[in-house]
Amino acid sequence: MTPATAPTPPAVLAAALAESGKHSAKVTDWTDRIGWIVGLALVVGLIYWLMRQGWQWRRTLQGGLPALPQAPADPGAELLVLDGRYHGSTTAGQWLDRIVAHGLGVRSKVRLTLTERGLDVDRIGAPGFFVPVAALRGARLDRAIAGKVLPEGGLLVVTWEHGGTLIDSGFRGEHAADHPAWVARIDALTGATASEATGSGAAAEGTTGDLAVAATDRRQPPAPRDPERAAALADQHNKEGAP
Repeated sequence: MTPATAPTPPAVLAAALAESGKHSAKVTDWTDRIGWIVGLALVVGLIYWLMRQGWQWRRTLQGGLPALPQAPADPGAELLVLDGRYHGSTTAGQWLDRIVAHGLGVRSKVRLTLTERGLDVDRIGAPGFFVPVAALRGARLDRAIAGKVLPEGGLLVVTWEHGGTLIDSGFRGEHAADHPAWVARIDALTGATASEATGSGAAAEGTTGDLAVAATDRRQPPAPRDPERAAALADQHNKEGAP
């Protein structure tokens, strides 16, 4: 006959249960986690709303900027072509004063085409525009524009005038080594335009000067060709002027 098993004391059972509880998985407090997630979402939403309000405020301030010019039917012969990215436009000389009117504040892929008649900016997913040669003011290598910072010389900045406002537009080509050639070519175009304007002004000034000299000559009586007659007229004038 098998002997009966003695009952386990309550103290031993309590100790065993306590030992097993040390190795059990912790219960996740989902209430705290959900609270943190909702708070973070609210902060992100507030930042986005403030950024959007600032964007709208800038657009309102820049409402006086005219519509962007578009490429003519015949843009002229191609001089240079560059594929890359458009990083934004700012007021000339102020790399943080972003211009957002007419889609100028939207970064996008771009194809730049420099022709004899101007700069064609063909943007993907954003409005393109055309800068006539007469509106170009020069180009330079830079490293920052509209809050975007790149390595030194990694940005091609073109300065142009539109509606009485000087604008810096920043581009980065797929090959930054092409940027210096663009700077030299745009500066050559703007220099030729300035020389033509200066030449026209000088010609107009010369014409005005010739007209003024002619008018002065007309006001003065012609000198007599006969020297003896000239001497007689001078002697008569002296006698009349004597007291």
